[in-house]
Amino acid sequence: MQCGHFAAGRCQSCQWLAKPYQTQLTLKQQQLSALLAPLQPFECLPAVASAEQQFRYKAKMVVLGSSETPLLGIVNSQGEALDLADCPLYPASFAPVFSALKDFIRLAKLQPYQINERRGELKFILLSLSQHSGRFMLRFVLRSKNHLAVIQKFLPQLLSQVPELEVVSINLQPQHAALLEGAEEIVLTPQTLLREQLNQVPLYLTPQSFFQTNPRVAAALYRTAAEWAIALAQQGEQLSQLWDLFCGVGGFGLHLASALQQQTLQAPSLVGIEIAAAAIASATQSAAELGLSKVSFQALDSAAFAYAAAQAPDLLVVNPPRRGLGAALCQDISRLQPRWLIYSSCNAQSLAADLQQLKGYQLIKVQLFDLFAHSSHSEVLTLLKRQ
Repeated sequence: MQCGHFAAGRCQSCQWLAKPYQTQLTLKQQQLSALLAPLQPFECLPAVASAEQQFRYKAKMVVLGSSETPLLGIVNSQGEALDLADCPLYPASFAPVFSALKDFIRLAKLQPYQINERRGELKFILLSLSQHSGRFMLRFVLRSKNHLAVIQKFLPQLLSQVPELEVVSINLQPQHAALLEGAEEIVLTPQTLLREQLNQVPLYLTPQSFFQTNPRVAAALYRTAAEWAIALAQQGEQLSQLWDLFCGVGGFGLHLASALQQQTLQAPSLVGIEIAAAAIASATQSAAELGLSKVSFQALDSAAFAYAAAQAPDLLVVNPPRRGLGAALCQDISRLQPRWLIYSSCNAQSLAADLQQLKGYQLIKVQLFDLFAHSSHSEVLTLLKRQ
């Protein structure tokens, strides 16, 4: 990928961009193999590659400059305000939306937040694209409600200029701190959900939903997990009860349940656990659309749910945040002893630490999914069996 900002030293966010892409993949595989070496033997499958550019379907842009000359980008390591509206990581359809947003900031006289002076209102622009529909979700992150009325006043003009905008909201983040968003969200459009679809599985995103930035590789990740489950069923394994902890909007659980139902002609029981109630509502809507009847998505803490559980599922899926499962949850999984475990992780270090703590399990296979090209990060999918 060619990037003028990186070549000129203005932006180093893609810290591995100077390495040829195949070299990046090889290095990630080597680092993963070294981390998991104590758990040998296991099957290490080939890495799933990303597109090298235009793969990032979420933009998190700091609003800089002034209301007359707004910039959407970052403050770089030299302390310079850098406009990244032309960043090659984003699909081409982002560029006209960024341009329209700059026009909107000028029209509505929205004041960018000045970090050093602690004044101004507009902190971030968060933009997400559904690769399935080509529709957008836009979020304005504000310090207060001072700009709420003026955004509402001029919003019809923005929607007219960018008819692909499906959901528009305001997030309030009043703290002078390195926080991307706050707790309060005000949706300004009749539509409150952005519909995505991966592998024929519908997924509904709210403004505060977590979703992968690279949907094409995410689709491969979910599809692979489903294929692993189908292979187990074909080998005669009983997979009538599934749990999906840290389920988000249901990506893993819905893929596995629908795939197993199609393969075995019997609907497995699925319990999905996620702390965010809005994500649970989205997952429930998707399950109904797929015709999955034996599904229960619950807004609970995943660790607390496992701690209280007395009986294990046949297959447990976990997709924790970067910190991993932690010692307590690993102990509860070891106590419950589900026969099969699929663990997806965005942090190979915490994954390796957790796998060491999962007593009584054998690592069967591992596959790397390069959701984060040009960086040191990746997603890793693992399959474990109770010994």
